[in-house]
Amino acid sequence: MESAIKEKYMSTVEIENLVVEFKTDDDIVKAVNGVNLKVERGKTLGLVGETGAGKTTTALSILRLIPNPPGIIKEGKITLDGHNLFDYTEDEMDKIRGNKVSMIFQDPMTSLNPVITVGEQIAEGIQIHQNLNKSEAMKKAEEMLELVGIQKERATEYPHQFSGGMKQRVVIAIALSCNPQLLIADEPTTALDVTIQAQVLELMKNLREKYNTSMIMITHDLGIVAEVCDEVSIMYAGKIVEHGNLEDIFENTKHPYTEGLFNSLPNIEDRKSMLKPIKGLMPDPTNLPKGCAFHPRCIYAKEICSKREPVVTQLSDTHYVCCLAYENTEVKINGGGLIE
Repeated sequence: MESAIKEKYMSTVEIENLVVEFKTDDDIVKAVNGVNLKVERGKTLGLVGETGAGKTTTALSILRLIPNPPGIIKEGKITLDGHNLFDYTEDEMDKIRGNKVSMIFQDPMTSLNPVITVGEQIAEGIQIHQNLNKSEAMKKAEEMLELVGIQKERATEYPHQFSGGMKQRVVIAIALSCNPQLLIADEPTTALDVTIQAQVLELMKNLREKYNTSMIMITHDLGIVAEVCDEVSIMYAGKIVEHGNLEDIFENTKHPYTEGLFNSLPNIEDRKSMLKPIKGLMPDPTNLPKGCAFHPRCIYAKEICSKREPVVTQLSDTHYVCCLAYENTEVKINGGGLIE
């Protein structure tokens, strides 16, 4: 009984001190700068931040799909059920990609091959990873289509015969066809209208519960995070600046950047209220600011913020933050969600 409980709650994937760089002729792009993440089995982690924060690069590192050159995983360790993925050969990784770890990419319009039927595209991975013949794999593909709400008769149709929402369902069917331990969803609803977004998110939630699949949801949409995630990591300039469960992040916000993200949202209770966007832009990853990377945009920044890099401050068993405000009592932020 004890071993079953341990198995249920053990982490599917754990990232330790991940550092990823891209070397160009002129500069070194510091894309990911010491990321630490852990996703427990059956749980969903939301990875949130602006474009350029390093979210997708972190996800591609799990699959070891960083193009080299120019990219290189300089430091770190990524373990899947206790095994370091960086120790695997390329052939061994081919057996993991699409099988133990699957990824749903941003745009369903470009994720599918236009000259191959959707049934064949789903069946391909099944045939490779589950050692089935073509007929058996196609039957499983039809079952996967029905699982995501598409009639199995449409397996012989091509991607152009499907709407955007239906294409995304096909992509989800491909990703889940081998019952992966970890599903990475990179902005899976960006190209879809609001109604279809809700349907796709509900589908993903149901399938996660059915298969007890762990999930990393990469997004900039805090509404999606509130809908599907158990825990949230806020990412800025290649680092996790705040992490916690939904209550920690939404009700007990601590980092000025997280606070800025909430303040950038429209207030539906006061339609006349002005938005409070975060000033400035994400820093150039080839020339990151000294000290805290967020200090040039931070309304609470003090002189020390430009000199010393913050370390992790553990606020509770579930909540931590990287901000000098919690190391230096002279620096104060409002916290607690929206600024009144």
